[in-house]
Amino acid sequence: MRIVVAMSGGVDSSVAAALLAEQGHDVIGLSMQLYDQSGGETTFGSCCTIDDLHDARRVASAIGIPHYIVNFERQFDEHVVSNFVREYAAGRTPLPCAHCNSDLKFAALVERARGFDADAVATGHYALRDGSDERYLLRRGADRAKDQSYFLFSLTQDQLAHAVFPVGGWSKDDVRGYARRRGLPVAGKPDSQEICFIPNDDYAAFVATRTPGGDRAGVIVDETGRRVGTHDGIHRFTVGQRKGLGLAVSTPAPMYVLRLQPADRQVVVGPKSSLERTTLTASGVNWIVEEPAAPVRATVQIRHRHQPAAATVSVLDSVDTSTSSGRAAVAFDEPQLAVTPGQAVVFYDNDVVLGGGWID
Repeated sequence: MRIVVAMSGGVDSSVAAALLAEQGHDVIGLSMQLYDQSGGETTFGSCCTIDDLHDARRVASAIGIPHYIVNFERQFDEHVVSNFVREYAAGRTPLPCAHCNSDLKFAALVERARGFDADAVATGHYALRDGSDERYLLRRGADRAKDQSYFLFSLTQDQLAHAVFPVGGWSKDDVRGYARRRGLPVAGKPDSQEICFIPNDDYAAFVATRTPGGDRAGVIVDETGRRVGTHDGIHRFTVGQRKGLGLAVSTPAPMYVLRLQPADRQVVVGPKSSLERTTLTASGVNWIVEEPAAPVRATVQIRHRHQPAAATVSVLDSVDTSTSSGRAAVAFDEPQLAVTPGQAVVFYDNDVVLGGGWID
């Protein structure tokens, strides 16, 4: 089988390519150029740099497969960077990795793979895919500490039909061990922990430079509306935040960001207990296999590292694939802290991803 591998220059995608080549597949490595590097730019972010592209090429050479760099600068800016800026400016907390996976790796790359007459696109994600006959399941990766199924909730059946996750059944230690045995030049390369396109992990400065009037000052108020401080822009805050509030008025208990009100340029703070919520609604919902006809019991994650919580999930509006307008409601059995607008909420049945959406 001819398989295109999305090679980021990291150890996971490198091992994915090596494994497929070892299994006898006709493997082609593709790396995505996400920003203009003609001047040797290396400060765009912590990965996807020109050095990472060089690493991907070195790995491809080491395992004897062709390697190409594809220019996705426009698509990345439209679907990932611009969305990130708009969401923060609107008082929401975006999740760029999920948009990158659905809109680039498993949409644009699938189309590009067809130009190579390839049957599938492989990535280094820690996730598993089961199924056949046009009914595919997305499951958690075997290494629960590295599981990335949360970021893949928006995959469609067509995208899953063309998806391969070679390291999904492996642990991170196994992946690095294989890379060392194969002599891959990235075997010891550290994982990136930051948003890939944010220089120095300073997302607030990044948003401010791309938003006219991005540093619009405002006030911090408590739940009663009492002014307790000022701020330099709501994009500098996220729901659940405690540090860096700079409150001018002393409070009897630690204060947390409860919500952001961009129209009034207000940051509302309160005690930790006020962060608890038992319900949420989500938009842009995707059901991986089929939309349920009745409320379903599920375990639900509201952040990547969130402990899955028991809940009932109900369809509010059926999915319209042309507009991604599906909506759902989630009712938790127990209150959850810091339900954050803009983050993904993902529904699971044990280790199977039922679907997910974006928290309103």
